[in-house]
Amino acid sequence: MKLHDLRPATGARKKRTRVGRGIAAGQGKTAGRGTKGQRSRTGSSIPAWFEGGQTPIHIRVPKLHGFKNKFRVEYAVVNVGQISAYAEAGRLGTAKPPTVNAESLAQAGLIRGDDKPLKILGQGDVGLKLFVAADAFSASAKSKIEAAGGFVQLLAPEKTEADETREPKQKKADKRAKPAKADKAGTADAQAETAQAEPAKAESEAPEAESEAPVTESESSESAETES
Repeated sequence: MKLHDLRPATGARKKRTRVGRGIAAGQGKTAGRGTKGQRSRTGSSIPAWFEGGQTPIHIRVPKLHGFKNKFRVEYAVVNVGQISAYAEAGRLGTAKPPTVNAESLAQAGLIRGDDKPLKILGQGDVGLKLFVAADAFSASAKSKIEAAGGFVQLLAPEKTEADETREPKQKKADKRAKPAKADKAGTADAQAETAQAEPAKAESEAPEAESEAPVTESESSESAETES
């Protein structure tokens, strides 16, 4: 076999279809483009987002749907009038005064579960003494409970990731720097104590060094003469 005998594999090369060369050629007249219309014309180029002239979807659909505050707290709310009515009916326990919190209200059916923080609102009247513990109170609710001789306990909020993001970076840097300062102060105190201990140790060791000093030949001869 020689170089001029080499041929492509069978079926590897397909002959290009020549359109618009008469009916007998198989792709004559409309050349496979159909009859009339935008895409049958020469130079037609329709972008992928074109919808035939109707208002496109990126204009029909509104882009903004208001503002969502990521720091907003969703409360489970109950009015003091409902709490008072349930307490008078004995549905919040038999204690005097009744203790009202998220757990007791969930058991009574006034809120759905105790997974959300509880807020007490001031609609209605309070007819008996109550002890209410919640995460937030409206001003009117607090005044009505206290006017009836009850007590109000505001629970401390739990710190979340959103609250941590609110803290300024400087405060975080100060918090990180405080332990380091304490460590430095501790090391400085330790160094001062060791410095004070070293002279005392040297003084205590000095007599021992003098007693253990080697006896020279002159001293030994003098001691022998005195003995004789």
